[in-house]
Amino acid sequence: MTMQRAHHAMQNAKAKSRSHFDAIKLASKEFDVDIKYVDLVIKFIGASDLARMHVIGTMNPCFNAKLDDKVSYTSSVKPNTLTPVWDETWIVKTVPSTATLSVVVREVETGALVDNDIGVFQTTITPGAKEVEIVGKRLGRNKGSFWLNIESSPSAHDSRSLPYSFDGPIHYSRHDSPTMGVLTNLRDTRLYSTWKIYIKGIPQFFGDTVQRWNHDYKAAQALFKGPTSIAVRSGIMAGHRMLYARTALNGFGVITGANDMLKLLRGGLRRSTGDGNSAFENRIKPAVYTYVITEEDETFRFSETGAAFFVDFASKHALHSNCAESVVYSGEFHPRPEGGWENFSDYTDDSGVRWELVVDNNSGTYSPNPDLLAKVAQLLELNFTGINVVVLAQDDPELKKSSDACREYALTKRGVKATELEPHATEGEETLSDRVSRRPNY
Repeated sequence: MTMQRAHHAMQNAKAKSRSHFDAIKLASKEFDVDIKYVDLVIKFIGASDLARMHVIGTMNPCFNAKLDDKVSYTSSVKPNTLTPVWDETWIVKTVPSTATLSVVVREVETGALVDNDIGVFQTTITPGAKEVEIVGKRLGRNKGSFWLNIESSPSAHDSRSLPYSFDGPIHYSRHDSPTMGVLTNLRDTRLYSTWKIYIKGIPQFFGDTVQRWNHDYKAAQALFKGPTSIAVRSGIMAGHRMLYARTALNGFGVITGANDMLKLLRGGLRRSTGDGNSAFENRIKPAVYTYVITEEDETFRFSETGAAFFVDFASKHALHSNCAESVVYSGEFHPRPEGGWENFSDYTDDSGVRWELVVDNNSGTYSPNPDLLAKVAQLLELNFTGINVVVLAQDDPELKKSSDACREYALTKRGVKATELEPHATEGEETLSDRVSRRPNY
């Protein structure tokens, strides 16, 4: 009985402490107390003694962190462990010194519809090393311990402009489509993959400017207008969740410059091309990509335009954006050697030429303003330091010339089939739409 009383007393003390802290924050906001702003470097070190979600076995944990629900960070997934070590850094500038860091620790199950929440915690952003108790959402029981370290310095920026500004590192994840199967030993696995990159600088370059869905585009009308649009969106959103599901099988990494970005664009067929080459996995692939820059989480999402999972979906860009009614920007891009693919030879090593990203506004769903392409270039050059971005409007003849040369090189030099340049499925191959139709819980 004594132990129970002690436990209840501890819980009551914690509740009072939280209430007192919340009251201080509320008062400072209501009475416009002079709040200092700081720049934060938060290192998420790891966790230990995580509570099992199942009777036996380990877990695949990850976490989601938020600062005052204004900006968020999602970690990589650590496979088969109850003591994950993340050692991941999150830099956010111009944060109120009264901010609260909230973290949800989750278990990721491959194929599951919803991740299981292991527990949560909140902490102030006072600098220093911290060991925080992870508690269950329902009963408040201990679910393990989390270690992190916070560095704080006075913000040099105007607190009224661009608060909670994400400032790196530039993390990415690669997601393989759930439809990937035995046919991938014959076709390029990249046709089954999507990429998500958390990028910085969107508020600085775009402010509140967004590109809303195109009311004059028939496919967009089917998504956002009329009574049947709800059903259409539901299917696309289910497909999006499958494509971008965070699992232990995802590839995770950090982009520090142009070379890291170009590595993501490497890949090719494993089969023989008949000209003495047998593989191009380590060469930059001549391919066109569909991309969106999102409002929701300030990410750059993309996949090959010929990706097989686009079959049966009304809008490629809507599939990437999760049917958002607006995005920061969207279009297509392709890599090319300086001088164009038409002047390139595979006898030249990729490191021997300067590579460019050709970025356009080719998106019927959102019909982005071509006048903003220069800002897109500045944004990408900021995040992929050292890369050269060339912007060409959708109706520019130079765009067609460059993208045609890219596809022609893929066909004639890399053994890509013409059908693989557009979304398609071979006989008997399961599509993402097929998979979605069998998941009524979506």
